[in-house]
Amino acid sequence: MTYLWLALAFIAVAVVAGVIFARQGARPGEAGKHWKAVGLAFAALAVLTAVFDSVMIGMELFHYDASHILGAKIGLAPIEDFAYPLAGVVALPGLWMWLTRKRSGESNRAGNLKGLVPQALLASRPVSWINTAYPFAAAMLLTTREIDWVLIVGTFYFLIPYNLAMYGINDVFDYESDLKNPRKGGIEGALLQPRLHRPMLWLAAITNIPFLLVLAFAGGPAAWISLAVSAFAVVAYSVAGLRFKERPVLDSLTSSTHFVSPAVVGLALAGADVTPGLVILLAAFFLWGMAAHAFGAVQDIEPDRQAGIGSIATVIGARRTVRLAVGLWLVAGLAMLATPWPGPLAAIIAIPYIVNCAPYWKVMDTTAARTNVAWRRFIWLNYGSGFLVTLIFILQWSLTS
Repeated sequence: MTYLWLALAFIAVAVVAGVIFARQGARPGEAGKHWKAVGLAFAALAVLTAVFDSVMIGMELFHYDASHILGAKIGLAPIEDFAYPLAGVVALPGLWMWLTRKRSGESNRAGNLKGLVPQALLASRPVSWINTAYPFAAAMLLTTREIDWVLIVGTFYFLIPYNLAMYGINDVFDYESDLKNPRKGGIEGALLQPRLHRPMLWLAAITNIPFLLVLAFAGGPAAWISLAVSAFAVVAYSVAGLRFKERPVLDSLTSSTHFVSPAVVGLALAGADVTPGLVILLAAFFLWGMAAHAFGAVQDIEPDRQAGIGSIATVIGARRTVRLAVGLWLVAGLAMLATPWPGPLAAIIAIPYIVNCAPYWKVMDTTAARTNVAWRRFIWLNYGSGFLVTLIFILQWSLTS
């Protein structure tokens, strides 16, 4: 089978699924906007694909058999490479529209589990799955330089089940406050119906515990400890009785642990050597996570106060929290300058976050909700940062191979 036929198979399935999902989920007048957005998304992904593939092919990390491709290229990337981003942007947005439409249609049906899977998927924040799977996969792959079953299982775990637990548990215990929060019910968090609260907790347990046991079996004491810390942070952040999210400063520390711990688990499973450079890198990543949580908490100051929820932002105020976030991102960027080459290149990644956050340097508590605009940009900035980090990882791979 040639690469072309394989690519066309993906595109055919994606187009059929995307069209069906979009038709089922689109509201009146949305169809035109939907396909324009798909076009813009593909244009962006096409540029990223051309850059990524050209860099990796140029570094001879992989190559294509000329007898299996058409020969047309953009940069060094075969034209067939662009089939996969095309398939993704056609199918996934349509699926999202269908799921959100399905959610609203199921919201009044009580007494059964109908709608659990769509709402669970929404609760897991699919747009953010990569934020936890990527650190694990990158840490393990760069250490072992091989793809084995542990890497595959662990990446899948931190991609979906982990996020289902982290955000699903949060949506269950935050339901009352989420009712007062206008940004809940979409990409920034599900408004999980009460009838699904208990099933969601069971689903989180059933989908997480087996993976944790398998990964613990694959590793030693370091992996056991890092997995335990990771799982505890996920639960402790939201559940009644612990509610670390309501303990100022501890809330940001715990939230950052959610994103750094997958990397630590990956390093532990891979048996990585603990070096000063690695410690600094993880510390910079941890500061980045604290800054992200703190800035994200600013937009929720009013609904959190109305619900009696304490957070780093409700305690020190919007203005100081924004300034703290800027400072943490700055220190994180500077810390990367102390890591071995090519780590210092990552220092530049802090700049977009600081620029995005800095306009709210003088924000007041009464206008804190306006920072939601920057928070939405922050979500997409993560993808740009991932692009740059991946290029640095590719460079690191080529320098040490």
